[in-house]
Amino acid sequence: MHARSRLTGLLGGSFNPAHGGHRRISLFAAEALGLDAVWWLVSPGNPLKPIVGMAPLAARLRSANQQARRAPIVPTAIERELGTR
Repeated sequence: MHARSRLTGLLGGSFNPAHGGHRRISLFAAEALGLDAVWWLVSPGNPLKPIVGMAPLAARLRSANQQARRAPIVPTAIERELGTR
């Protein structure tokens, strides 16, 4: 007998700030697709958005963690560690 693989969805964005809409679409997708978790990829920067008005990554990650409370949502700044933009 094999254990079922965990299914994880990915939602990337600037999350400037993270809000209830991000949470709702993540929970909807998790239920509709049978996901175990949704990882939020909080981007260090977005080449399609102006830098002016962009909160620091730490503040955006904080707001993502607040929105993710008590939900199968895992905010991460992995793009920073990978050196992507």
